[in-house]
Amino acid sequence: MTDDRVLVLGGSGFVGREVCAAFAATGRQVTAASRNPVPSPAPGNHPAVRALRLDLGAVPATALARLLDREKPGTVVNCVGSIWGRTAQDMVPSVVAPTERLLEALAMAAGRPRLVHLGSVLEYGPVAPGTTARGPARPDTPYGRAKLAATEAVLAAEAAGTADALVLRIANVAGPGTPDISLLGQVAARLATWDGGPEPVVVELSPLRAHRDYVDVRDVADAVVAAADASAAGTSLTGRCVDIGRGEAVPVRELVQLLVAVSGVPVRLVETVRDEPRGAAPAPADWMRVDTGPAAELLGWRPRRSLEDAVRAYWEQYPRARATVV
Repeated sequence: MTDDRVLVLGGSGFVGREVCAAFAATGRQVTAASRNPVPSPAPGNHPAVRALRLDLGAVPATALARLLDREKPGTVVNCVGSIWGRTAQDMVPSVVAPTERLLEALAMAAGRPRLVHLGSVLEYGPVAPGTTARGPARPDTPYGRAKLAATEAVLAAEAAGTADALVLRIANVAGPGTPDISLLGQVAARLATWDGGPEPVVVELSPLRAHRDYVDVRDVADAVVAAADASAAGTSLTGRCVDIGRGEAVPVRELVQLLVAVSGVPVRLVETVRDEPRGAAPAPADWMRVDTGPAAELLGWRPRRSLEDAVRAYWEQYPRARATVV
């Protein structure tokens, strides 16, 4: 293995692009592997990053092991398994199976690169309002269950000695490149329709009741680099799940209002309450906050960017915003 070589699986995605750029900024040789690699220097891609077409969900483990032996990465980052645009039926084949195939390949490969696996705080399941996510994971969504299965597979491989792995459980992510299907993406799409006139843009959303821990995607990328560096320095990270967030439960309404403010677009925000069946139980509280202490202690990492930084960077690179908003 060569410590200055990094292989990022899912490297053309929202988080993967920033992870590639963060490693490249340290002088490492970075390969971004994905089903549909974005050629450099595309927006959001670092020009020094090499693109490699690879479908982790389809490539045989033996072929992947040969690739690892050929590339000789010192670090492999698994960014595969995004929630965006997935159905419940997609979760196991798109989230669990690729991770299992990667672990099988790592067990067969001649070398033993460090694996930084990106999990999700949705693996925890419901978190009581006012508290911090911790304790046994009890996910209640298909995505959360699939991500937990992938995390457990990684930790089992670590315990068996067939992988040198660490799991980062990532909170809600915002910042440049935020997917169109996300809450911010949907709001931005409406803001970008403004014609510069006095009439406000109507943004209609479901009630914004949730409180979630949001972190800038660039801070997430820095955490991945910190995890790789800590492992290289011999820091004991065996079998650990480390939460990555800001340690704040932010009202999602505040996030939307931040985007509106930085855009400068006049807006009328409408929160539409859907009809609920008579006698239906109230919706459970949607609350998430993580403990950033272990990340600071083990990785020397803390979030550096504010939510306003994340939202402003997103809006400034939003293509339709640049084209239509004056």
